[in-house]
Amino acid sequence: MGAEFVSLSLPPMLIGTLAAIACALPGNFLLLRRQALIGDAISHVVLPGIVAAFLLTGAVATWPMMLGAGGAALVAVLLIEAVRRLGGIEPGAAMGVVFTSMFAAGVLLLELSDTSSVHLDVQHALYGNLESLIWLDGTGWAALSDPQALRGMPPELPRMAAVLALVATLTAILWRPLKLSTFDEGFARTLGLPVRGIGLILVVMAAIAAVAAFDAVGSIIVIAMFICPPAAARLMTNRLERQIWWSVGFATLSALLGYVLAGYGPLWLGGGHAVSAAGMIATVSGVILGAAALFGPCRTRS
Repeated sequence: MGAEFVSLSLPPMLIGTLAAIACALPGNFLLLRRQALIGDAISHVVLPGIVAAFLLTGAVATWPMMLGAGGAALVAVLLIEAVRRLGGIEPGAAMGVVFTSMFAAGVLLLELSDTSSVHLDVQHALYGNLESLIWLDGTGWAALSDPQALRGMPPELPRMAAVLALVATLTAILWRPLKLSTFDEGFARTLGLPVRGIGLILVVMAAIAAVAAFDAVGSIIVIAMFICPPAAARLMTNRLERQIWWSVGFATLSALLGYVLAGYGPLWLGGGHAVSAAGMIATVSGVILGAAALFGPCRTRS
């Protein structure tokens, strides 16, 4: 049982947890700035850029994907401004048109191109491929201390660990400017802080987390983890520091419990097949948010 768990379940559980925490950290500040749906927007916008990067390079590599996602984000900004000016509509409506159109274009590219052999198709774009991220060299717990066996780890694991370390480091370095500009933008300006630059860095952090998590966990978990754990944490406390830790705990619980329920829940209920790990993780995060909304100490009372 130990060898089976290490090779089949431990890597996807770790990858899902790292991705959830990496998205939840910037999600706290996006939520407090009333920009929580930026995570949703990013996950929609990056899809055509990632697919285009693969079609041009023929490989699923980190830097081409990042450049493709960045190019897609730039195109989205230009299209939003063009739609807003030419159509004379409000920015929110322009963003809705552009984001949904670009996501539809990305799905169309996936359907028309032969990308299924590299796990880049509609199913993997939406639900990820957590279940397939197994560690064949993980023959037991001893493999965790075997350098040769560790080299056979799924590449998504060190990638997500590096992204989480980067996001956490940037959050720690920019903690005071982020906190000031989030709660009192006017006061932050009087102190000479580059408020727009800080907001841009926050969006870039969210984009890096979303792109890194996209291949492993798909867009569903990315969207859920940007919003649900931070929103649930906000209902548990009025202090930002505690909110961060609450969100990390909720993200971890959602990833671990969701993966277990996806694999064993149907069996416990008499079913014969597992369900999507990404969908179940997102479901658990939504249930946690619902529970916090009902019983959280800082929920709004009428």
